[in-house]
Amino acid sequence: MPGITLGDTVPNLEVETTLKNFKLHDYFADSWTVLFSHPGDFTPVCTTELGAMGKYAHEFEHRGVKLLGLSCDDVQSHKDWIKDIEAFTPGSKVKYPIIADPNKEIIPQLNMIDPIENGPSRALHIVGPDCKIKLSFLYPSTTGRNMDEVLRALDSLLMASKHNNKIATPVNWKPDEPVVISPSVSDTEAKKLFPQGFKTADLPSKKGYMRLTDVS
Repeated sequence: MPGITLGDTVPNLEVETTLKNFKLHDYFADSWTVLFSHPGDFTPVCTTELGAMGKYAHEFEHRGVKLLGLSCDDVQSHKDWIKDIEAFTPGSKVKYPIIADPNKEIIPQLNMIDPIENGPSRALHIVGPDCKIKLSFLYPSTTGRNMDEVLRALDSLLMASKHNNKIATPVNWKPDEPVVISPSVSDTEAKKLFPQGFKTADLPSKKGYMRLTDVS
């Protein structure tokens, strides 16, 4: 997929939103951010997704993470749409900003293009405080996002970052479950980094690479 991708710096675009105008790097600077795009206002799947983001807002706030939406219509259209979003998802409050992109100029610069439909996509980037993309999801227009998976992936990124990427999270990992120690970390270093200890799985290869530990 062309354009910016994992590890790339998000361009410092000046954007107009439902709350105020700002440069992206200013918004990203002091926290992690979930940046998510939508093909257009007043569309059914997008309406459910923005509502879910609003309902899950406290989960992101608890983690010190900001939300930033984007849709290919103007600010007034967004504001009118928010009324539908909140009505359809009871308990949802859309307090996060939504970027306006009526001319579809921002979407391609953020690599949020659907290659199948050759237009705006249902994409999501998790951006670190260094303004770099840490994870990306790209869904087709027919499939809505899973907010629990967005949170799970975010928790994984935050946990790995907290431990300087010396650990990784295994399949279906959830917070409070064991993590694996990176192969780049020697056993000697692992004993220093993880004084709580670790277990090495006894596998047929006897290579000792599957080391699990509990972290917080």
